[in-house]
Amino acid sequence: MTDSIPTGTALVVDDNETKRYIIGSWLRRAGHTVVEAASAAQCWERLAEHQVDLVVLDVRLPDANGMEVCEQIKAAPATASLPVIHISATAVDTTDRTRGLRRGADAYMTDPIDPGEFIATAEAVLRYYQARRRAERIAERLAAFTRTSLAINAAQTFDGLAAVAARGAFDIFGVPAAVFVHPPDGQVRRTVHLGGDAWNRPCATDVPARLAELAGLADDTGTRIVSVPEARWREMLPDSASHGDILLVTSRVKRDRPAIGVAIEARGAADEDSAHLLRQLGQSVALAMEALRSYTEEHLISLTLQRSLLPAVHPAMPGWAFSVRYEPASDQAEVGGDFYDVIHRDGDVLVAIGDVQGHSLHAATVMAELRHAMRAFAAEGHDIAAILRLLNTVMQRYHDDQTATVCLMSLDPRTGRLQVANAGHLPPLHIAGGRAEYGSRGGLLLGFPAERLRLEETTVPPGGTVVLITDGLIEDRSVPLAANLERLRTIATDVDDDLEAYSDRIIAEFGHREDDVALIVLRRAPDSGEGVLVDAAVLDDDLQVGGVGQ
Repeated sequence: MTDSIPTGTALVVDDNETKRYIIGSWLRRAGHTVVEAASAAQCWERLAEHQVDLVVLDVRLPDANGMEVCEQIKAAPATASLPVIHISATAVDTTDRTRGLRRGADAYMTDPIDPGEFIATAEAVLRYYQARRRAERIAERLAAFTRTSLAINAAQTFDGLAAVAARGAFDIFGVPAAVFVHPPDGQVRRTVHLGGDAWNRPCATDVPARLAELAGLADDTGTRIVSVPEARWREMLPDSASHGDILLVTSRVKRDRPAIGVAIEARGAADEDSAHLLRQLGQSVALAMEALRSYTEEHLISLTLQRSLLPAVHPAMPGWAFSVRYEPASDQAEVGGDFYDVIHRDGDVLVAIGDVQGHSLHAATVMAELRHAMRAFAAEGHDIAAILRLLNTVMQRYHDDQTATVCLMSLDPRTGRLQVANAGHLPPLHIAGGRAEYGSRGGLLLGFPAERLRLEETTVPPGGTVVLITDGLIEDRSVPLAANLERLRTIATDVDDDLEAYSDRIIAEFGHREDDVALIVLRRAPDSGEGVLVDAAVLDDDLQVGGVGQ
């Protein structure tokens, strides 16, 4: 016998004790482990108790027909890949052998059985089934690796990336797995999967560097795989839930980046093909980590730029209170073109809110141009109609492939008189006396040629409030816009004395958003004089501006 000859655990099922002994002795001398059963019922008990690789099955059993038992073995998912050799001293005709093979047996032998032929037959079927199981296992692991790669590339956060990688390692190799990543925030993620849900465990910040050094990747790029003895692994991670030696892959795309690590129990990747798959998994995690890191850094730069373009302070006006919010969609969302401003002039206060089409650094830069242009036009003393006209000229001349919505309000803080010019933006929400009403929708977006502008004029009474938003707050793919506008009107009617808490409540009502959100709330003090909320008066203006009367 040579090392290449397959061996395993054989289940010998025969009601004849002498025959079981003879067949078992042949198999034991050939290097196999043998378990025995005297009936069909005992056969199923042994299959449940042992990891069996081969069944030697008598055709005639006291409680069942052996051919029926063979059919049942082949039909059960847990035993379908078990090879079965029929033996018989009575069912020896050609028709018996044909029937047995057609009903699932891999070989059929009749007395007298030659020991050498029997062992050769057993090794042949074992060799075939072991190759088949290996191919099936590789196919299953490749399918799991494909699913994991897709999930890794779709991850939008570092925690999400670590979780899907740990879950994928467990699904691929079938053993406990841990993933180590070191994001830009400096907090190392050690995500473990033991078969339930992925969960995070404490991890020192130097662990990724120590893993890279352990694998010989201390100052280099690439991917390395190494076997780590259990004792050494526990020296570094005493609370490890894994058992036995560890197979560790580390990978780094750039020299100045921390390496990632994926660790599994070594028994899960005992052959070269499995080790190669683990190497590919490590490379996939490293590449996804680098892409996510680069995107996060670029997004942080863009978001910092966008925030720097928003006003840091607002004018103090006796008798008035302001609250503003700017909420990006998420840490991973692209920057958008939302903006707001509050500008104090000699005779009035200019309040502006707008949204440039798109979510990109380009949209943010167009937003910056519009905001600076609006400030310049306001400083020149133009009224809100003229400012919209000039802004529309800027859009048409320099950004003819872009559009933007802008709502401008001119407020006289002494009287509460308010003029509103709207270019395609959501209307302001006016709140007073326990009721809330939207102003009129107005105008085409900036970027389109237009002929007339619709202006609204109203008065904010003492205690009155005006709310301006960008559409990111209320746009929802599954909810009509009108429904969310009404929802906002309802919850905004009850104005808190604390406008900051009031703004937080409005933002929280709509939860996580897919778009950026800008919000302005201005409120007139209750004791600032007499006044009532009046219906808007429409003032037609013949100026060529970026908004058409409706």
